[in-house]
Amino acid sequence: MADLPSPPGFAALAESQDVALFLDFDGTLVELAATPDGIHVPQNLAKSLHALSDRLDGRLALVSGRAIVDLEQHLGPMSIAKAGSHGGDCRGADGNNIGDIPSGLPPELLARVAEFARQRGFSLEDKPHGAALHYRSDPSLEDEGVEFARAMAQEGDLDIKRGKCVIELVGRGANKGSALRGFMECAPFAGAVPVFVGDDITDEDGMRAARDLGGFGVLVGQREPTVAKYGLASPAAVHHWLEL
Repeated sequence: MADLPSPPGFAALAESQDVALFLDFDGTLVELAATPDGIHVPQNLAKSLHALSDRLDGRLALVSGRAIVDLEQHLGPMSIAKAGSHGGDCRGADGNNIGDIPSGLPPELLARVAEFARQRGFSLEDKPHGAALHYRSDPSLEDEGVEFARAMAQEGDLDIKRGKCVIELVGRGANKGSALRGFMECAPFAGAVPVFVGDDITDEDGMRAARDLGGFGVLVGQREPTVAKYGLASPAAVHHWLEL
């Protein structure tokens, strides 16, 4: 696939107009790892994100597949806006919920997912608002995992989210696009130009919403198809672009 052009310099972009910045976490701000807990988080990342949020007058949100409690285990408590569980759990910088408070998977269904993961060799990530089957250590598990997830989604009226060697079950309607739209209806995001930065297929919803609201998406790494207008090569390039 052809490389996407680099985005315009962020400092100049933010000076010329009000920008609302939405950032994925894994694969965007930190490098992917073999397991969710295996990531390396730069020591000053949380401090840098707070400083960036201040530069944008609070118009910064993390939008991650991880649960918010998981994000804060790696970054510490953060007084910036954030959406966890693929947009299923949105909170403003003050910690108050935006939209409905999400619920988790029914205990009996979660138990079945856990048993499947144990028997078939998946790594289970039990989240407050869903469950993820990771198979980075054995990509051959993909088809079996997708078939199982589809059966569970139909039975439990759930959505499936696909990522890089991960299959996740979440509540209906939760996606990064709906999270971005929810933030954009509230201060301080309302009226700004949305920019969504992400690397995975689930980030396409956020990029599409940003585009539809007059902004654009930035793809980290390479993947096709994509609705992103610009591209950056790696999380290190994201840090450089944002001057983190």
